[in-house]
Amino acid sequence: MTATTAWQVGRATITPVIEVETITSPRFLFKDLSKTGVLDIASRAPWLRGSFVDDDGYLLQRVQCLVIDVDGVRVAVDTCVGNDKPRANPGWNNLHLPFLADLEAAGFPPDSIDAVVCTHLHVDHIGWNTMLVDGRWEPTFPSARYLFARPEFEYWQATPDPAGDDIFGDSVAPVHEAGLADLVPVDHTVDGASIRFDSTPGHTPGHVSVVIESAGERAVITGDMIHTPLQIADVGRSSMFDYDQQAAADTRVSFLERYSDGDLVIGTHWGGPGAGRIVAAGDSAGEWAVEPVAAGPSS
Repeated sequence: MTATTAWQVGRATITPVIEVETITSPRFLFKDLSKTGVLDIASRAPWLRGSFVDDDGYLLQRVQCLVIDVDGVRVAVDTCVGNDKPRANPGWNNLHLPFLADLEAAGFPPDSIDAVVCTHLHVDHIGWNTMLVDGRWEPTFPSARYLFARPEFEYWQATPDPAGDDIFGDSVAPVHEAGLADLVPVDHTVDGASIRFDSTPGHTPGHVSVVIESAGERAVITGDMIHTPLQIADVGRSSMFDYDQQAAADTRVSFLERYSDGDLVIGTHWGGPGAGRIVAAGDSAGEWAVEPVAAGPSS
């Protein structure tokens, strides 16, 4: 069993519980970017290589849940792909992975989670909202309130998934029907915790990032506003999965300007160290780099 690791932010711990960690072809996210193109960007931003991209031009990526534990409140941010779910993506179809066992081994049995936050309602961020029990989709976290940004919830309630998956039906609607869902504004603050939403639209209409502030320190979980730190080296490069590519690029610029003063930035899908601090790069305004920060042993 791998030892549990976490980032410490003031009194808060942020623990990654990884469902899948892999190398990813850049063409999965960016239709016009080859592995050679990745290496060309990395030649101009050498901090990428070895930390966030490999020597062959693949992206280092994860699907993970990030569990915040602060002041007696436990919040699970993004719940991965999930098991037993029919999905168009063959790599995500009808998975049978040990995520729940890994979550418990990290010290977080499902009934100990107080809130579940989904940065947005794409397939790889909501899957473990529910689990299959006797042929029915039941909420995985029975003691939690599930916090959905209202514009995000309402958009996907009315909009079919582009891949044809019934992700709302199997991973969101059962939670709502069980009375566990709270539809909240995009600047919501989690009750009893130093955790708040930061509106970061573009990837989806109601996308939010999650800010943790404790004892004078601050961290932020990006969601899919930054899929990979390559988008920090090349900030205008939006993913083909972005709902509004220009808005997504504008949001990244604004985000980097806000969180480039020593804050810890944790990428929901960033592999390698998984996080870093944003610093200015070069002499021109609007150029940034990442100083990698890996999670340390959890106490």
